[in-house]
Amino acid sequence: MNDFRNGTIVKPHERLNQEQINRLHSTSMAILADPGIWCYNQRAADLFKQHGATVWQEETPASPCWRVQFPPELITDSLKKAPSRIILGARDPANRLEIDAEVPRVYFGSGSETNIWLETEMEEHISRSDDSVIRKLPVFTKKRGSAELLCRAAHLCEQLEHLDFFIRPVNIQDPDVNEANHDVNKFFASLNNITKHVQAGLTKLESLKDVIKMAEIIAGGPDRLRENPLISFIACVFKSPLQLVDDTADKVFDIVEKTGLPVVISSSPQGGSSAPIQETGMVAQINAEILTGITLTQLIRPGTPVLYGSVAVRARLDDLHDLYGCPEFNQYNNDCAQLARYYKLPCYSSSGVSNAQTPGMQATFEKLYTHLYMAMSGAQYIHYSFGLLDRTNTFCPVQAVLDNEHIGLIKHCLRSPVIDQETAGEAVAMIKKVMTTSHRLFTRHTRKPVRAGIVSQPYRFETKTMHDTVIEKGLEYMAELEARPVRHLDADTVNEIYNKIPGLLPRLKQSC
Repeated sequence: MNDFRNGTIVKPHERLNQEQINRLHSTSMAILADPGIWCYNQRAADLFKQHGATVWQEETPASPCWRVQFPPELITDSLKKAPSRIILGARDPANRLEIDAEVPRVYFGSGSETNIWLETEMEEHISRSDDSVIRKLPVFTKKRGSAELLCRAAHLCEQLEHLDFFIRPVNIQDPDVNEANHDVNKFFASLNNITKHVQAGLTKLESLKDVIKMAEIIAGGPDRLRENPLISFIACVFKSPLQLVDDTADKVFDIVEKTGLPVVISSSPQGGSSAPIQETGMVAQINAEILTGITLTQLIRPGTPVLYGSVAVRARLDDLHDLYGCPEFNQYNNDCAQLARYYKLPCYSSSGVSNAQTPGMQATFEKLYTHLYMAMSGAQYIHYSFGLLDRTNTFCPVQAVLDNEHIGLIKHCLRSPVIDQETAGEAVAMIKKVMTTSHRLFTRHTRKPVRAGIVSQPYRFETKTMHDTVIEKGLEYMAELEARPVRHLDADTVNEIYNKIPGLLPRLKQSC
């Protein structure tokens, strides 16, 4: 299989110079040397000790804890074992992703696993000053996330042409969903409704076997799944600051030892509370946490495909909630993208989160400038990019449709220029030809580049009146997308999954 989604190759914006990159690396190494990390997983502590780290047990009143201090060479030698290029597979091979640390090819996807689904409808309102004037205005309704809404989200995301991979944007909270069956149902709802790459965390370690079995059935067997890894995993192994979590570390051990599938080692400190708010301290700490997690994967199984997972955010100073729509969000994450490139590691990053609770001007502003800036950073795998509002608490499907249009314009804006001898010759010939005409217009010469997609189209949701109709037009287009046929798994595959995987909701077999 040689097909991949195109992505967008960019010329990375280098915020940091080489001296600053070296300074951040050495600062991270100094943090890992002293104070080191607080490790709540004994297997991880023992493994680090076997490979030269200084380890001793802390006296704590609660859970057992080991302090681990790392020599720099243990980290740097482990990083050299991580592959710089990985493949993320998909049900449709044309939707596979090639993630290469040395090629700044940008992909955008969804994410966050929100608890709230924000439904949008248009209501008619009569003007007080003139009852002949009727306007349609959006009305928003919050819904609790469910398996059916996850199916709907996956189908919508299948239709969004600029969404390259799927991390479930809504959590399933049905009364008949519990810890034991949560993972199999979220993976089935996703895989049965989208043919793009599916990625998620594990709620419960014991579910891993069934999730892998499901993926093997869909892929065509264990070997085919390794060739085309249509699922991968996220492991936020650190609770900032510098605390390696026991149960997440256990999940990393099992994912790495038993599957060989790609895994994101992510860290999400909050500058100003669980990390310094200053750029140097924040970036050095998140880098230290991510590098330790990646080192763990390579000590467990050298060559494990892993992504450097930067999810850095800043605290609001009034209530200590996350603040995404601020310059520091871009600065932290751009620095991390550069560090990932320095280590030759594929980079998982973030963009497109708004602090606004509903679609509108604030949401558009906050999302657009993080979408653009993080794409310019050259981070290969950018999640959170579709539909998120109220920080990462709400998924709004019509917002995802609007984000898709904006990301498409950004991808077009950042495409590499094609200026060479051939295009120069064509330009001269065209200008000569037009200048011999009486009208001297280039209109007829625009048709070919427009049809070829070389020239951008007008904004899909543009308003041509004095009244803003962007959300209304977005809802109309969303209805078109959702009316398209769902690309479900075939009936035989679904039956085999239901026969072999316990805990699946019967209604998902029929309705999704």
